[in-house]
Amino acid sequence: MIILETLQKVCLVLTIIGAVVWGLIGIFDFNLVSYIFGEGSMLSRIIYTLVGITGLINIGILFDHIEK
Repeated sequence: MIILETLQKVCLVLTIIGAVVWGLIGIFDFNLVSYIFGEGSMLSRIIYTLVGITGLINIGILFDHIEK
């Protein structure tokens, strides 16, 4: 159970980071990930993929109360 809670917290942090990046894109038209890791680089794609996966995992957190 502790491992699952830790995974959920890590996913939540990555999702928040993703939200901040999208906020920067929306407000300032500035992509922090591309700025740090390069436009279209493999590392940028990995970052975007991880944030997307963690967003999907967080859907489970959203509906967690239904199971209890």
